[in-house]
Amino acid sequence: MFASFIQFENSLFDDFRRMEREMDDLFGRWPWPTGIRSAVRGSFPPVNVGATPDKVNVYLFTPGVDPKTLDISIQQNVLTVSGERGLPKNENANYYRQERFNGEFRRAIALPEDVDPDRVEARCENGILHVTVQRREAVKPRQIEIK
Repeated sequence: MFASFIQFENSLFDDFRRMEREMDDLFGRWPWPTGIRSAVRGSFPPVNVGATPDKVNVYLFTPGVDPKTLDISIQQNVLTVSGERGLPKNENANYYRQERFNGEFRRAIALPEDVDPDRVEARCENGILHVTVQRREAVKPRQIEIK
């Protein structure tokens, strides 16, 4: 009696694993983001972009990446960050699933037209790269006083 239950349970889990692999294969090849503010599946590093009237803040989540190996550039209001992430691999282990990204990466982030490419700062702390791009003074909103 119990043997048939265990056999059923293993069969059920095998079916779920197969279905999970098929779903990963199906949606993993999907070339577009799955949500309005999502990145394409497998994009590395994940990015948050926020703006204030004075500056644009870009946060790239880069755990395991040496900040000295990152290449950051800005050209025609496109911020580009590239680098490489290496992960240790145990050759004696059998990996059934690997979800952490390993290898070269490149992200290009379109910035608003009013950013000043000469006033960019970047710092990396605890695996988070924070790039701040100041806005041009000439295009900032100015309050006009009525006399």
